[in-house]
Amino acid sequence: MAPVVVKVQEQAAKYADKFSAMGNEARLRIMQLLLSAHPDGLVVNEIQDELDIPNSTLSHHLDKLKNEELVLVKREGTFLRYSANTEALREILQFLYAECCTRNKALKPHDVVRIST
Repeated sequence: MAPVVVKVQEQAAKYADKFSAMGNEARLRIMQLLLSAHPDGLVVNEIQDELDIPNSTLSHHLDKLKNEELVLVKREGTFLRYSANTEALREILQFLYAECCTRNKALKPHDVVRIST
């Protein structure tokens, strides 16, 4: 198999896992909330208060997002502060952009920028 095809397949698998992690309603809401709190992020109880998700369930969702490198975690004393990994999200958008805008011209690049801002 050609090296380019292998690379595209590896990228697709990597990003599919990231999309899968965000494909849950609660995790998508967590990502939206963390993006709204960017760059400072939020501690777990702030996320829990805002989204009304039980602690054990929230922990599971945050672990899934962390494992896919969609959120970053920083310890502050006894608290964990979570923030959106905007670099990972940028990579996901670039992956999609490469297919929709560069190869088949489905969208014009300025339309993607306008949608993203």
